Amino acid sequence: MSVRFNCLFRCERRAAQCKWLIPRYFPHHILLAQVVTFHRPTHRIWDGEGAYCLPRGLMGSQIDERKFKRMNRRELLKLVPVVALGAFAIPTLRKPLLKAGLGFSDWASSELFRQGHLAPTFADSELTPLEKFYVNDYDVDDPEVDFDKWTLTVSGAVQKPGDYTLAQIQALPKLQQNTRHVCVEGWDVIGRFGGARLSDFLHAIGADPRARFVYVECADDYHESLDMATAMHPQTLLCYEMYGQSLTREHGAPLRLNVPTKIGYKQAKYLTDLKVTHVLQKVGYWEDQGYSDFYGL
Repeated sequence: MSVRFNCLFRCERRAAQCKWLIPRYFPHHILLAQVVTFHRPTHRIWDGEGAYCLPRGLMGSQIDERKFKRMNRRELLKLVPVVALGAFAIPTLRKPLLKAGLGFSDWASSELFRQGHLAPTFADSELTPLEKFYVNDYDVDDPEVDFDKWTLTVSGAVQKPGDYTLAQIQALPKLQQNTRHVCVEGWDVIGRFGGARLSDFLHAIGADPRARFVYVECADDYHESLDMATAMHPQTLLCYEMYGQSLTREHGAPLRLNVPTKIGYKQAKYLTDLKVTHVLQKVGYWEDQGYSDFYGL
């Protein structure tokens, strides 16, 4: 049954004040028509075919009831992407929205992270040749580390702070793994990495198991951090070898991180300092500029 959209008022003054009429259905098929005025709402009840008042200029228009009913929840949901895009178009809202979305993504990723779940490993036949392993630098190609004097300075929530030599790190059990290195720029390679598990080193220095982060600084002024679950992952390495040979300078000698569960910028090179901490003053070079803190693969 079509509904007539008429304006039934006994008073022309009331009709002049009318802006629109909001219809609502009640039990027993009684129609309540609420007249919204510029001053105050009034109510009229009709049964049968109800009266509607539309904005002036549309008085007497005939609107098919089926079209009116199609304006339902599904139609409103279609507007959500438009509203979201509209919000991003507002400069003052864009940055907070992006930050909130990235924060939620990092939180969800950290909640889903499984410490015992291993990243894929590959056969030797699938390795990218070392000469084709792309070298991606932060600031300089070679910070000119003096290997003879190099040590890793350990501080923070540990029982044994101090300077550790490469020989001391190499004395820990060695792990070699063929894993994928993924760069945020869009390229990836499969490489062979060797070194000590970071978890073994953290146990050796007496790291506080309640600490939340491992923070590192590098000879080229780069800095990075790992959440403790990632640091303790069995594939996270203090890496000092690639393809069965000592790290070359361009690949981060004498010591770098190898974290196959994370994006490439989390895998800092030229390590000089390592701190176990409950709170981060800085997260990482790229993260401090708005990139993801977690960025798991």
